[in-house]
Amino acid sequence: MMLIVGLTGGIGSGKTTVGKLFAELGVPVYNSDREARRLMEESGKVREAIKALLGEQAYRGNSPDRAYIAGKVFGNTDLLELLNAIVHPAVKADFKNWVGQQQNPYLIQEAAILFENGSYHEFDKIVLVRAPREERIRRIGERDGSSREEIEVRMAHQWDDARKIALADYVIENLDLENTRFEVEKIHRHLMKISG
Repeated sequence: MMLIVGLTGGIGSGKTTVGKLFAELGVPVYNSDREARRLMEESGKVREAIKALLGEQAYRGNSPDRAYIAGKVFGNTDLLELLNAIVHPAVKADFKNWVGQQQNPYLIQEAAILFENGSYHEFDKIVLVRAPREERIRRIGERDGSSREEIEVRMAHQWDDARKIALADYVIENLDLENTRFEVEKIHRHLMKISG
């Protein structure tokens, strides 16, 4: 039986770093954000639906204009929900197709909002990545050049860690890379055991 494991955490917690550590152990990892960006470029159906929602300016050729799209949807919950209603089903179908091609005791879907959008019910196990709020703000600022205010607006759309911890099967405190690697290896051994 192949286990489907969700990997999640608030913005700046280090989900992608943890995903890479699992991948180094030979675990197939599906990065939902990266695949959503790919589908926004490659899927004509997704592209046309986004243009219909946000206007032709949402794309330059086949490439989404991320700054334009972000400017439209951030702070506008209704538009954000409509955009998600286009992108999320496309990602879900793509993930299902990807799962069918994998042969591993378990695999991972990395997704930022699987608690918030209710999809956490669809996973056999959930790994939550955490880091202190100030550390997360620092990381995102360095990574994206975002202001503190912009980061806090994005954080406000996500559940706080206390709500997530109650629903997670494993929690990784991601502050020190060596400790994070140790935690990943421990979880990996456990998942291999229960999926075997």
